[in-house]
Amino acid sequence: MTTLLHRYVLREIFQTWLVVTLVLLLILVTNQFASVVGDAAANKLPRAAIVQVLGLTTVQYLTILIPVGYFLAIMLALARLYHDSEMAAMMACGIGPVQLYRAVLTLGVALAALVGVLALVVSPGALRQIEVFAIQAKREASIGLLEAGRFVSFAGGEAALYAESVTPDRHLHGVFVQHRNGDRVEVIVADEAWQEDAGNGVRVLTFARGHRYEGEPGDARFRQVEFAEHGIPFELPAAGPVVLDPEARATADLLASPDLADRAEFHWRLGVPLTLLVLTIVAVPLAKTEPRGGRFSGLASAVLVYLIYANLLAAGRGWLERSQVPEAVGLWWVHALFLAAAGVMLSFQLGWGRRWRRAMRT
Repeated sequence: MTTLLHRYVLREIFQTWLVVTLVLLLILVTNQFASVVGDAAANKLPRAAIVQVLGLTTVQYLTILIPVGYFLAIMLALARLYHDSEMAAMMACGIGPVQLYRAVLTLGVALAALVGVLALVVSPGALRQIEVFAIQAKREASIGLLEAGRFVSFAGGEAALYAESVTPDRHLHGVFVQHRNGDRVEVIVADEAWQEDAGNGVRVLTFARGHRYEGEPGDARFRQVEFAEHGIPFELPAAGPVVLDPEARATADLLASPDLADRAEFHWRLGVPLTLLVLTIVAVPLAKTEPRGGRFSGLASAVLVYLIYANLLAAGRGWLERSQVPEAVGLWWVHALFLAAAGVMLSFQLGWGRRWRRAMRT
């Protein structure tokens, strides 16, 4: 009977967790989609990589959403059982808070292992890949910027280009270009233009059938040249060394780094699976409601508890980065604080607090 009830509770929690996590993920990914498309339009990301970037961003979201979703799922599922008096029937069969932990921790430990892998390995790798896409977009921006009906810059911002139309083979028609070369300004008006790779990180923007005007601003003497074909070479941005933020660095690198920001990030990643387990322990006594209480009566308390937890973790991370908290303490004090709070709530739920008060009076 006990095993059957454990499976029932576990199924209720799992189904609720799945729905909550998917809804939250859909909301975040929908909002992120507009941001990613905007970055691609601004050539901060390659347009061919939009789907990949969304997928990598989803992985990052899951690192946070899985703990939050499981916490809310426990609250909602147990609140429904209390509201429908099913929990009262279970308690009559010998199921109490301690036995509930066997059910919630069965899935909780598995999810903690999953988010541990996500936080320590997968999510930093996703951030590094997004950085690679950003660098690729920066180096190839000269190709992606060839759009009709808008002014764009290229050649390191030294030139501005406008085209009336662009053919599928990336040939521009009705082209206007302003190019600054030191104190001199060159203006080119051409019927057609296209881009070619000259090798060694150099590209050539070639113009056909047009005029070139060259001179210094403020000087009335300008040089005018009519040409059949004319090219402007420019270098792509150098690759250079990639400087990664602590969030994108490999966990092994963080562990070996003496930098305070890296150490704080390491403690943050270690705390992600622990956060899920602590929230799981807190959720069981927090979800207890009276049978006449609403199914969502404890949801506000759950959100408040999570916000306090998350803000304390963020504050502790900042204190670690500024060396205001010893590294040996790290973020462990936050987790210990909420574990202690869960212990107090559980003790009162089991009646230990009342027995302790009676013992103190006598």
